[in-house]
Amino acid sequence: MKVLAVDTSSIVATCAILDEDRLISEYILNNKRTHSQKIMPIIKEILESSELKPEDIDVFAVSIGPGSFTGLRIGVATIKSLAHALGKKVIGIPTLDALAFNLPYSEGIIVPMMDARRDRVFTGIYKWENGSLCVIQKPDAVELDELMNILKERDESIIVNGDGTLVYRQKIIEALGDRVFFAPKSANMARASSVAELALSRAKEGKFENFFDLVPDYLRKSQAQREYEEKIKCCGEKNE
Repeated sequence: MKVLAVDTSSIVATCAILDEDRLISEYILNNKRTHSQKIMPIIKEILESSELKPEDIDVFAVSIGPGSFTGLRIGVATIKSLAHALGKKVIGIPTLDALAFNLPYSEGIIVPMMDARRDRVFTGIYKWENGSLCVIQKPDAVELDELMNILKERDESIIVNGDGTLVYRQKIIEALGDRVFFAPKSANMARASSVAELALSRAKEGKFENFFDLVPDYLRKSQAQREYEEKIKCCGEKNE
């Protein structure tokens, strides 16, 4: 079974092809968010370099969020289109699950963090148990201080990754001290290989999704939505 996965949830554009027992290829570009221009050429290049055709892929997988609204829409739409055109299976993987999977068999808990701005992060808490990555706290958008208070109450060592750890590194150190470890650079960003491996596990269990129903999971309203609601609220108050 061959899985092609993409992740466009952040500035990183990444694509990977995974077979049952090996990672065939992986492409990672961590430079400027122009996914609409780059993701299809990346997919084409990785298929050609792997000497594969689109129809050789059994399952198409994609990171579904949280993350960049535009990036997620591009990634999800691309994978849905390929799966639909080729009549293939599709699987969506939460972005934070894949980020945590970048740190296999880590001791303690894994806390991926994606910057949600205004001292907020998209985050969850994960732990490896009996060879499987378990979700201890489901992904959510939380205040950084709230997350630090939650982590202070736990006894385990803590390893963090994601772009939120770069933005808030000093605050994290001040709150958690020597209990916190920061992931190496190679594990600190989105990797399509992690999306692909999680998708392969789901595929073996028959946990596929209908590509019509596959949608991004933003975990928050878009800036345009928030501004619109504020405008409506203000106008409503003036009219009362």
